[in-house]
Amino acid sequence: MYDRSDEQGEAINAPISGSWPAGRLGVLIPGMGAVATTFIGGVSAIRRGLGKPIGAMSQMGTLTMGSNSSERTCPVRDVVPLARLDDLVFGGWDIFDDDMYTAAVDAGVLERSLLDGIKPDLQAIRPMPAVFDKRYVNRLNGPHTKSGRTKMDLADQLCADIQEFKAANSLARMVMIWCGSTESYSQPGPVHQSVTGFEAGLKANDPGIAPSMIYAYAAIQEGMPFVNGAPNLTEEIPALQALAQQNEVPLSGKDFKTGQTMIKTVLAPAFKARLLGVAGWFSTNILGNRDGAVLDDPQALKAKEISKLGSLEHILQPELFPDLYADLHHSVKINYYPPRGDNKEGWDNIDIFGWLGYPMQLKINFLCRDSILAAPLVLDVALFMDLAARSGWHGTQEWLSFYYKSPVTPAGASVEHDLFQQLERLKNKLHQAAQAAVGNRKSNGVNNAN
Repeated sequence: MYDRSDEQGEAINAPISGSWPAGRLGVLIPGMGAVATTFIGGVSAIRRGLGKPIGAMSQMGTLTMGSNSSERTCPVRDVVPLARLDDLVFGGWDIFDDDMYTAAVDAGVLERSLLDGIKPDLQAIRPMPAVFDKRYVNRLNGPHTKSGRTKMDLADQLCADIQEFKAANSLARMVMIWCGSTESYSQPGPVHQSVTGFEAGLKANDPGIAPSMIYAYAAIQEGMPFVNGAPNLTEEIPALQALAQQNEVPLSGKDFKTGQTMIKTVLAPAFKARLLGVAGWFSTNILGNRDGAVLDDPQALKAKEISKLGSLEHILQPELFPDLYADLHHSVKINYYPPRGDNKEGWDNIDIFGWLGYPMQLKINFLCRDSILAAPLVLDVALFMDLAARSGWHGTQEWLSFYYKSPVTPAGASVEHDLFQQLERLKNKLHQAAQAAVGNRKSNGVNNAN
């Protein structure tokens, strides 16, 4: 199961160091709102024994290790060489200068009683001024922003922030995870096609370069893995892909797969496995947090809707099963409804048909908590991207597709949306890392887990 190369051409059994990390890992986050404060506050609570890391593969997942005669189930955190929660240091940027305690209270996700128990930890974290362009996030405005003559000036300021944060906190390594708002929909243009063209565009203030691209550029220049948790056009553009390969930096994204799309990537494979037809799938959402306000703008909404639409067609393969899926009508709606806050509600009506074409229906009402679902994903990708960087896996990390609505894959590779296929690829890679770590321990005469 584990000694193979995956169909995308990524070497599953490529060399890996197998060494356990030393030193502290910095996690820098552009956009320190609901998702970021829920993630940071959650890690702080877990460190203090006030909660459990539910939903995090890195903390609660397992791997089967050993041969058939001596198989054993081991926690991922015990056998895969990952950074420890106690070694994480948090920072980032935001257009508001509130410390993380104030921001978390304002976000209204975590209970005040829990926040008060970790108040000193959160008050110690205050965001740096952000790179912001209102043309890309029309429904927000904040005073805590950087200014510069050109976008290259802004990128240079971000690089300086990264260097100063690393030095001030005595960090061994860092990762950057975009948890900011959805930017207005855009498509690749001439400025995105090469590193030289992109850098010329930064110097010329090209309007096609969004803030998320500037953050990604700065991260790659500083040798940091970059993760895109939103549906923005960012890490998939050829310029940033080429720069990441040049600087040997891992990239992954895009758009964290949390609620409704997670359900789709579970149910659609089941329908396909049973060869049940799908005539229509109507999805709508109501959301009232800052993300909901941003998505009230049609251009930001378009970026999110496109991200949410892609999974069904890839999973069901209507070209192979035209009788079952060729006429599928798929609709996704997102509505801003302030009273709901971060507690997103997703409704799905699924029209399926079975034997002799007889119709059936499935209706789902998912009362989820958007940031609660996203926080463990942020933790996982932070630790796994650090693992990728230490292991020499640079460029696009297809094996992390499990975490994204619109997984970015290497050029020419097909996208896998089936959650269970994605999980197998994720565990294959983690198993490879665990095997290397076991070999490294044996070579050093160490038999106990780290």
